[in-house]
Amino acid sequence: MTRPPVRTGVPGAAGTAGAVHFSLLGPLTARRDGRELPLGPRKQRLVLATLLARPNTPVPVDVLTDAVWPDDPPRTARKNLQVYISAARALLGPGGDGGTDRLVHGCGGYLLRIAEGELDTLRFGSLARAGRAAAERGDLPGAARLLREALDLWEGPPLHDLRDSSGVADEADRLEARCLTVYEDWAEAETELGRAAVAVDGLRDLVERHPLRERLRAAWMNSLHQSGRQAESLAVYDDYRQLMARELGLEPSPAMAALYRSMLGRGREVRRPAAPRETPSRVTLPAGTGAFTGRREELRGLLDVLGCGEERVVVVSGPGGAGKSALAVRAAQLLADPFPDGRVHVRVRGEDGTARGRAEILAELGRWCGVAEARAEVPSGASAEVPASAGALAVLAEAWQEWQARHRALVVLDDVPDEASVRGLLPRSGKCAVLVTARGQLPGLAPVHRIALPPLADGEALELLGKLIGAGRLRTDPGAALRIVRACGGLPLAVEVSGMRLAVLRHLPLAEYADRLDDPSAALDELVAGDVSVRHRIASGWRDLADGDRWVLGRLAGLADDGCFTLDRATVALGCGERAAIRAVEALIDAGAVTSPAGEVTAHAALYEVPRLLCLFAREQGAAGQQEAAGDRTGAPAAALTPG
Repeated sequence: MTRPPVRTGVPGAAGTAGAVHFSLLGPLTARRDGRELPLGPRKQRLVLATLLARPNTPVPVDVLTDAVWPDDPPRTARKNLQVYISAARALLGPGGDGGTDRLVHGCGGYLLRIAEGELDTLRFGSLARAGRAAAERGDLPGAARLLREALDLWEGPPLHDLRDSSGVADEADRLEARCLTVYEDWAEAETELGRAAVAVDGLRDLVERHPLRERLRAAWMNSLHQSGRQAESLAVYDDYRQLMARELGLEPSPAMAALYRSMLGRGREVRRPAAPRETPSRVTLPAGTGAFTGRREELRGLLDVLGCGEERVVVVSGPGGAGKSALAVRAAQLLADPFPDGRVHVRVRGEDGTARGRAEILAELGRWCGVAEARAEVPSGASAEVPASAGALAVLAEAWQEWQARHRALVVLDDVPDEASVRGLLPRSGKCAVLVTARGQLPGLAPVHRIALPPLADGEALELLGKLIGAGRLRTDPGAALRIVRACGGLPLAVEVSGMRLAVLRHLPLAEYADRLDDPSAALDELVAGDVSVRHRIASGWRDLADGDRWVLGRLAGLADDGCFTLDRATVALGCGERAAIRAVEALIDAGAVTSPAGEVTAHAALYEVPRLLCLFAREQGAAGQQEAAGDRTGAPAAALTPG
């Protein structure tokens, strides 16, 4: 982006004399009392940049290693990291009145404690939040001033001197995306105030760098129009329409087309400050779990994608018990600033696991957003909370779309069974966003941003277990603790149930409980704590599968003790041709019941896996079926393996 005015002093609150102030919004720099400090060799600066990019958050050792040695870390990598960390501690000095270390190591990695006034990215975020809050109050002059102050902290592309490291480049791209969003907020505020001319040149430069970013282009169109340059404004839209058709084969969004039509045939119109919002922000989020642990990369990804306004629909998928709902709720709790019109959580299934009707969900959304006029008469015996007729349902659906087009809110549609359950609920235009959680991957929804939750890494799973049973008890037998989380297959629900069970059974040695979980015939019986049962959660996902898919999953679960199999082995186990086997396996991947390699690999070379606990459950079901109908099944259901 274009370079804003250069700073002449350290941003934020005045710091203590001798304190170090860091900047990431440009090249990585550190200053003490106005003097720039030497930051050492390049690898040491990469470590410091990675820590500063995630302030007050544990940074795993492997993330630091990847940032410094992305291809082939040396055998001495860990020791070298310790040297760089030691140098960073010396540079940072003690923190707080007690003189405690700023840079500490825990089970989640290295955590750098740093205050807002000591780091420009923290100050930037604070000013941006304050600016958006002022805009929501109707104080547009204050909003424009605060947002401009945030933008003035930038000295150039973030961390441009270290972008040859892919890890640092990713962090720099996230920072730049945040700046683009703030620039858009600022430009829109200035246009509302009738000062559009101050934003025109900067918007033009940014559109040249980000030609497909629609909000930037809309802001440029508006600023040109309000500056009396109507012909140029209309040309900006025409260029964008041709670019979209050429590059993506798409038309501009309905909102962009409506803006264009509104500019046709009317002269300059200076926009005045908007009145304060009449309705307060609505928040209906469930309480988050106190044991929420891990998923740092996925949470960061959600916050970046949704917070920057890049995506309107995000799908988080994973098997039952993977922590999808907890992750979605945590993200929604942290996204108050980007979604000032509210954040709502709606379960798409009922308590019994069956899908709720569209009318019921739309009625809940309508009550939440205040769309009450679309409800029609309800016949005798029907619920007064649900629109009865198809006409009333259509009106309410359209009212919901109109509300989304005019507001900036986040909707969490939790535990979605299939694509049909949410079609018509997703925003067609505007700044609302929808976060969908589902066991399957919902491949029929497009375009969406997808995040598939893998099993917890050993370190994250141990951190979760330690939070429940106590770090001291975890340290008494770390080997047994590791066996426990691995026997749980890295499934957060299973680790959490293990922790709840062990927290009650204080006398039970970790090694003995690990032995119980290692026993395939007893593992699921052990994963019960009160009314929380891993078997019941897995059974719910099992019922979602079609009969043919359940049969296929049972056959695949019997292939290997570790649940892993190749396509060749699947073909033999299913007794079918290669094409039919591929389709059967890929159907289970879509349903979230089989995992596949993260990278591209041919079907023959791929190693597929049925997660351990699902594998044990499928074998249980197979054994029960054999007892109930011994010898009755002689082949696969035709629907599962019919060649296409």
